[in-house]
Amino acid sequence: MNWKLFYGDGRPPLEIIPDDFPSPPPWRKFRSFDLMNEDQQQEITQRWQLILEFAKSPENQQGRRKGETFRLSQSKVKETAQRVIEGVNAAIYLRRPLLITGRPGAGKTSLAYAIAYQLSLGPVLTWPITTRSTLKDGLYNYDAIGRLEEVELEKPKESSSSLENANKTLKKNKDIGQYLTLGSVGTAFLPSLLPRVLLIDEIDKSDINLPNDLLNLFEEGWFRIPQLVRLAKESSESVLVQTADKGIEAKIYEGQVTCCAFPIVVMTSNGERDFPAAFLRRCLRVTMPDPEPEDLKTIINSHFAGEKELKDYFNQIERLIIEFKEDKDRATDQLLNMIHLLTQENIPQDEAETLRELIFKSLTSQD
Repeated sequence: MNWKLFYGDGRPPLEIIPDDFPSPPPWRKFRSFDLMNEDQQQEITQRWQLILEFAKSPENQQGRRKGETFRLSQSKVKETAQRVIEGVNAAIYLRRPLLITGRPGAGKTSLAYAIAYQLSLGPVLTWPITTRSTLKDGLYNYDAIGRLEEVELEKPKESSSSLENANKTLKKNKDIGQYLTLGSVGTAFLPSLLPRVLLIDEIDKSDINLPNDLLNLFEEGWFRIPQLVRLAKESSESVLVQTADKGIEAKIYEGQVTCCAFPIVVMTSNGERDFPAAFLRRCLRVTMPDPEPEDLKTIINSHFAGEKELKDYFNQIERLIIEFKEDKDRATDQLLNMIHLLTQENIPQDEAETLRELIFKSLTSQD
C-alpha cells in the first residue's frame, strides 16, 4: 500500500476516518481525544460534522473549486513537482509545518486548498500576512470595548443584593464568549477529529519577529487566552466562543486551546526574505515548480471542464501557451484569464489582441 495520502493530481477526495490517519511521531503527540470526557468528545465530534457540512455548502464553493482544479506535474522527470508531493505527505506524517516557496502564480496558495479538498479536511483556514500581523491576530480577537459598553448599559439603576450581584457577575463572565472570536490560527489548533489545513499566506511579508513567535505554538501545540484564564479561577465552566468557521462555535476549557491533531500548516513565501535558522529547522521546505506546456494544458482543462468547449480554440490556446512561456514573470491565472476572454464570441479580434497585451504583462513590468 502506498504511504502517500496526497497526490495533487485531481483525484476524488478521500473519505478518511481518524483511526486510518497516520499516527504522529511520539514527540509530536499532543492532547488525546480518547482521554477526554464524554461531553468534550461529543462537542468535538458535533463541531467536526458542522465543519464537513460547511465544506460542501455553496458558501465554500470557491475554496472547493480551487482544490478540485489544482494540478501538479505527474511527469517522472519533473523532480520538483515530486518533491512537493513528497513534502506534503512528509509534513502530514511528521506533523510539521510546510514552507512553500516559488514565484507568484506558481500555485502555492492553491496547494493548501488541494490538500483540504483531496483529504476531506474541511474549508481551508486562511491567515493573510501583512507587515503589521502579530501572532495574537491569528490566535484570537477580544472585543474589550464592546464588552465594556455592554456592562455599562446593564448596570442596575438601584443597588441589588449581594446574591443578585453575584449572579449577574457570573452571567457576565459566561457571556464573555460573545466578545471573543478565534482567528484562523486559533481555530486550526482547536481539538479536532482530523487536522485542519491552515494557510499562512506570504509569511515573508511579516514583521521580523513573527516567525520566532510561531515557534512555541508549533512546538507545543497549545496557547492560552488570558481573559479566559482569569475567568477560570472563578469558575470551572467552559466558555463558548466564536471561531473562524462561519456560524460554528467552540467550547474553551480553563482558558487554554490544545490541539488533538496538529494542523497541516502551509506557509507560502515569494522568497523576499530569509528566515531564522530555528524557524527553518522546524519546517519542511519545498519549491513549487513552474508548469511546463503539457502541465498548463492539464490545468486549463481542469479549470474549464464542464464550463466551455475548448476544442474549437485549440490553435489559439497553443499559441497563447507558447507566448505565455516566453516570459517567466507571468502567473498561470493570467493565461486562464486570457483563455476566458478568447472564448467570448462578442469580443472582436482586434480588441482581443489589445487585451492579450494587457493581460500578459510581465509581473515585474512597471509600465
